[in-house]
Amino acid sequence: MESDKKGFNSIDEYIATFPTEVQKILEELRAAIKASAPDAEEKISYQMPTFALRGNLVHFAAWKNHIGFYPTSSGTQAFKHELSVYEGAKGSIKFPIDKPLPLELIRRIVTFRVTENLEKIEIKSGKR
Repeated sequence: MESDKKGFNSIDEYIATFPTEVQKILEELRAAIKASAPDAEEKISYQMPTFALRGNLVHFAAWKNHIGFYPTSSGTQAFKHELSVYEGAKGSIKFPIDKPLPLELIRRIVTFRVTENLEKIEIKSGKR
């Protein structure tokens, strides 16, 4: 169910291109990410909704049969046991579009990514 529109300027614009039922899922995912990363910036990167805090945290996208969630390879590796019930690859997870999103797991992954990005900045700046 890829959107037909290219060149998005905002997450709102991206979400608006999908059918109402998919918009609800994407907004639910967006809210879970925001709750775990309230200081993150919303943007479009690689033509996907992206949250960034001292670098990209996570991306997401709607597809025909799934919602793609992209928390980098470290994000998938840290939660590999819990994510083993989902299809995916290094750095990506496919949540079936016809099943509820695992929102608590998503929040924990985002929190992990926030901590990871902030620790990288501390290490680079010599504060650690």
